[in-house]
Amino acid sequence: MRTVRIALAQIDTTVGDLDGNMALIAAQIRRARDLGADLVCFPELALTGYPPEDLLLRRQFVEDNLAALRELLPETAGITAIVGFVDLDGDIYNAAAILHDGRHIDTYHKQFLPNYGVFDENRYFLEGKRSPVYLIAGARVGVNICEDIWYPSGPAFEQALAGAELIININASPYHRGKRDFRARMLATRAADNIVAVAYVNQVGGQDELVFDGGSMVFDARGELIAEAPLFDEDLLVCDVDVDTVVQARLHDNRRRKEIDRAALDRVGAPIPVSAAPRLRERPPLLPRPAVPRLDGPAEVYRALVVGTRDYVRKTGFQNVVIGLSGGIDSSLTAAIAVDALGADHVTGVSMPSRYSSEHSRTDARQLAANLGIRYLTIPIDGAFAASLDMLRPALGEHAPGLAEENLQARIRGNILMFLSNAFNWLVLTTGNKSEIATGYTTLYGDMAGGFAVIKDVPKTLVYELARYRNAVEGRDLIPESVLTKPPSAELRPGQLDTDSLPPYAVLDPILEAYIEEDRSPEEIIAMGADPEAVQRAVRLVQSSEYKRRQAPPGVKITPRAFGRDRRFPIANRYRG
Repeated sequence: MRTVRIALAQIDTTVGDLDGNMALIAAQIRRARDLGADLVCFPELALTGYPPEDLLLRRQFVEDNLAALRELLPETAGITAIVGFVDLDGDIYNAAAILHDGRHIDTYHKQFLPNYGVFDENRYFLEGKRSPVYLIAGARVGVNICEDIWYPSGPAFEQALAGAELIININASPYHRGKRDFRARMLATRAADNIVAVAYVNQVGGQDELVFDGGSMVFDARGELIAEAPLFDEDLLVCDVDVDTVVQARLHDNRRRKEIDRAALDRVGAPIPVSAAPRLRERPPLLPRPAVPRLDGPAEVYRALVVGTRDYVRKTGFQNVVIGLSGGIDSSLTAAIAVDALGADHVTGVSMPSRYSSEHSRTDARQLAANLGIRYLTIPIDGAFAASLDMLRPALGEHAPGLAEENLQARIRGNILMFLSNAFNWLVLTTGNKSEIATGYTTLYGDMAGGFAVIKDVPKTLVYELARYRNAVEGRDLIPESVLTKPPSAELRPGQLDTDSLPPYAVLDPILEAYIEEDRSPEEIIAMGADPEAVQRAVRLVQSSEYKRRQAPPGVKITPRAFGRDRRFPIANRYRG
């Protein structure tokens, strides 16, 4: 029986940290070799980190990444490594280096360059033209990159027709809710349709607004999952793949004989020897791996938010964060996520009560801080608010208090948090959710002021789900029950409720999902059964708030259509459909 022992290195790289990424890669190559692996595979652009964006326009950065690749060569003694990097050959390519025994054997160039959603690869890279197959440890192995395998007639199809028994697909595939199962169905289909084993390795960790969830997987030629790595954690997934079963399965299925395209085979060419002979020395036995825990619904989203927050803070050089605690659900959830991401010692909560702050909100904020074990400061704003009104009175004249006075309180609070940030080098975490940011129910330079927006892509109804999930994990009311049950309010005027300005969130969020995530027109949403007045109101608020969103801090992407990188609408825009 011919088997190939593969190791999938699911690592958390940092964009631009060539030395750090190279050290991560080298350590995993050594681990894989010690475990008897024939082949160790790393994520897409692992050397540079993903996505490197306009760093790619700096020739020195590209040259430095090539130098780092050369430095890795001695680490590959006795093992084959597939490493994502940026190749320079007239133009630049998103590439995979095939390294073995200290030699750079060949380079694969990504062919399908995504240019939608968060991806801008046509901005940077030239597409590849070859679909080579390699002889590794006596097996025929095709290598391709991320988007390449999403196309049924793409490189994996050509490589399998040319005899590949195993397809290696290296990835930096960002997370959104439910994406792991979608990927698994696609990969299982590719494996079964092409009668080929498929090994998929994915990046893990946060990078700016993106979170990469890992979830590396191996499928046999029937499309059955035979090994998987956990979501959101670094891991080295080692698996023995029986390639003889691929050959046997193909003898019983002649479909592929009908599909062989000689022109496509020319793009593959003759197999390239890497380590042509099977391993002769005995491998150490693989220890049983624990079952990968399932993360579904709010558990999956919560973990993504924790990882995204942790890595943004860590990779931008901060150690501590500060959060304005209002006693409401959004700031409470944000604080809980921050504690889980960074530890209670690295989180400070600040209560900034005004004349309109209710006693229960002050009590809830204090109780939350005690439950989380974080430092808690109280800085009343009423003196600053009164002084500001006195200062502005000559300019205001006879002026009935209104929205400007409400927003002034939020802006005073934003100033306080930014002062603490400057004084102590604390990163300010903002607390606005997607429903508020969508409708502009936020104050520019007030509660929008800060460095990272943890729940920016989380609809309000999901905020409640996540809070209840976190309490269930804790087995107690970590977030006080009163926070979960009281009507949401900004408390910027007497008796204020969110429903004074917005439809109820249970009504609003499905409208926003249809309009923002699915790009449905107001007429379509009304035809789906939504209240016409609520639809028109929500759409009008979304359209008029684009200028605010452009000035918002980055935040963790957890939906297929996040504001910022995903959804890009003009600010000066008169279309109202």
